[in-house]
Amino acid sequence: MGSKDKDNEEIELHKNGTPRKHDKNFKGPIENRSCTDIICCLIFLVFIFGLLAVSILGFVWGNPNRLLHPTDSSGLICGYDAEVKDRPYLVYFDISKCAQMGPSAVALGCPTPQVCRKSCTTEYYVYLETVSKASIGLLQQADIDKMVCKDSITITESTSEEEIQKYVGDNDCAAYYVETTDIVGRCIPSIFKTILETAKDAITYTAVNTDGSNITYNLTNTDNTLISGSVISQGTGFLALFYSASQEAEMVFKDVVSAWHLIVIFLVIAMVACFVWIVIMRWITGFMVWFSIFAVLGVMGFGCYYSYSQYYDLKNSNSTSEFGIAQAFALNFSYYLTLKETWLAFGCTTATFLIIFLLILIFLCHRICIAIKLIEEGSKAIGNMIFTLFWPIIPFLLQIIMIAYMAVAAVFVASMGGREYYRNDTSSQIGSDLLSDLPCNENDTTFGEFCGFVKYGGDQYIIPLEVFLLFMFFWLMNFIIALGQMTLAGAFASYYWAVNKPKDIPTMPVLSSFYRSIRSIRYHLGSLAFGSLIIAIIKMIRVLLEYIDAKLKNSENPVAKFLIKCMKCCFWCLEKFIKFLNRNAYIMIAVYGRSFCPAAKDAFFLIFRNVVRAMVLDKVTDYVLFISKLVVTAGVGVGAYFWFQGKVDFFTDYLPKLNYYLVPVIVVIMGTYVIAATFFNVYTMAVDTLFLCFLEDLEVNNGKDRPYRMGKGLQKLLSKKNKKYEEPEEENRA
Repeated sequence: MGSKDKDNEEIELHKNGTPRKHDKNFKGPIENRSCTDIICCLIFLVFIFGLLAVSILGFVWGNPNRLLHPTDSSGLICGYDAEVKDRPYLVYFDISKCAQMGPSAVALGCPTPQVCRKSCTTEYYVYLETVSKASIGLLQQADIDKMVCKDSITITESTSEEEIQKYVGDNDCAAYYVETTDIVGRCIPSIFKTILETAKDAITYTAVNTDGSNITYNLTNTDNTLISGSVISQGTGFLALFYSASQEAEMVFKDVVSAWHLIVIFLVIAMVACFVWIVIMRWITGFMVWFSIFAVLGVMGFGCYYSYSQYYDLKNSNSTSEFGIAQAFALNFSYYLTLKETWLAFGCTTATFLIIFLLILIFLCHRICIAIKLIEEGSKAIGNMIFTLFWPIIPFLLQIIMIAYMAVAAVFVASMGGREYYRNDTSSQIGSDLLSDLPCNENDTTFGEFCGFVKYGGDQYIIPLEVFLLFMFFWLMNFIIALGQMTLAGAFASYYWAVNKPKDIPTMPVLSSFYRSIRSIRYHLGSLAFGSLIIAIIKMIRVLLEYIDAKLKNSENPVAKFLIKCMKCCFWCLEKFIKFLNRNAYIMIAVYGRSFCPAAKDAFFLIFRNVVRAMVLDKVTDYVLFISKLVVTAGVGVGAYFWFQGKVDFFTDYLPKLNYYLVPVIVVIMGTYVIAATFFNVYTMAVDTLFLCFLEDLEVNNGKDRPYRMGKGLQKLLSKKNKKYEEPEEENRA
């Protein structure tokens, strides 16, 4: 029977992993290491060289000005290319054509000729005005200056009316134009000022006739179709919305630039606030947790008492309010409060949750105390190693550099393509995707009069290169995160395993751990790349699912939509789990120098053997850090709000002129949250590292010949104590 129990115990132990054996020479993160995950290391280096190659291609062949500035129908960049250096504004010949493209007009452009001009049009014009003057030989330079034509067209005072009509019919000159406004270099009709006033009527304007009298013209296009305000507003709606958003973004950017020094001051205040908060958390963590627990109990208890009181009051008053199907579907909430059944339901619900909460508290009270003590121990560890709070600056700067590099590379690669020309003709019957379906050659005599530049393309290779850049962005960003986590894990592990704290802590624990991390680049580059690769693959799958979901928005297939939603949820959960597993695997690698998979396995089974403790610690830590982030962010955000609104009288002279005073406030709030998250991520790493070391300590040591390394507070809480142990003397044998 005893043998059978022993076998079952061994099987169960095998399922949950085997605890690490005691090593009397182990004094913290090991020094002697060897290379791990070499294959993944080689793959990572190959992809890095691929990234450099793609970036170099972009830097050599790309031109960001193609994306930043408007481009005319000949492919010339307005205000940039030598031929149009003095003409920075883009004018559309027939803006009504944009209506037939819909939102695609933003990406593909409007199917109408476009030319670069020195300024946007500031009046109304129709070519019939010029034709009427040319027909009687009174065409003057002022009339010629009104016309908008391609550079290849030359009009003089002797040009006949037939030639002008031919130029307009061949789309070499604009048939009409309206008053326009410059929005990011594009001349967009002022639809919100003038056009909408005559939305349904044909647009007319008055010009001076040759005899000095006034003459009224209707705006018409090359087909002699009347142009109304609604047509213009339809044609420019999406363009105006897009480019107006771009202009608003520019104003927001100017506000940030104007107030940057004040924003920096508030962010420094946020850093100081985070530092002070973390230091005092060793004294207030227990109060925060227990106060919250008893507050929840008090609210539930009061809710239960009040609900049953209301129920008995209504019951004793012989309430005649009815409760039936008709009342169930009523939306009058006050009516429900007059029903005793409502208060009975409230009372039963709150009583149920109160009992469940009390049972959880009774059974998990000890584990909550352990979690609080570990959080306090984390604060103490950070207090003894202050530089750990500033270590995240290094990976943060690396991430900023990576984001900037990837953004620049993506812009250059996106602008690598050559000029793409498409048939510049469309109709409402054909559809808005005609431009992408009918490419043409600008020198083709068949379609030459319709063929115009649309965009810089080459999608057959640009899109795959952009996808590759996105994948490498995910991989490298997670690699930097992994490097930072491993460095902090090594520092906090050296704190935990020190025999006499803080005496035995290394003089420069973070630098020592960073040195090990530098050696990790040598020995554990493959392991770091392996863990970050898994996250990058999952993120790419999530991006693909988001793309498919966007494509299915107009689909009528509910099954496909449901499956995509389920897959998005599953991969979101998977990413969270893998990140949790990776973080603990990096801790094991930092301490023991193992490969990624064995380290992840050891960490997983160690947590699995203590799953309740892990869950309690995780939730308590999440709660404490959530409150901490909320307090710091809200405090700094409220201060910034009153400051930039001018409510602080003695600082009003230092306020810059802003378009929107909320812009710097939002930037401060976002920056404060990022700083708080960065500081408290150090705290999370400290707690996670100390927790794994604590679990290892409990499994490996016994307090006698294998003394515990945990602090005295944890020993007291667990009723553990290091007892002086004397090795038995060997018997003298004759």
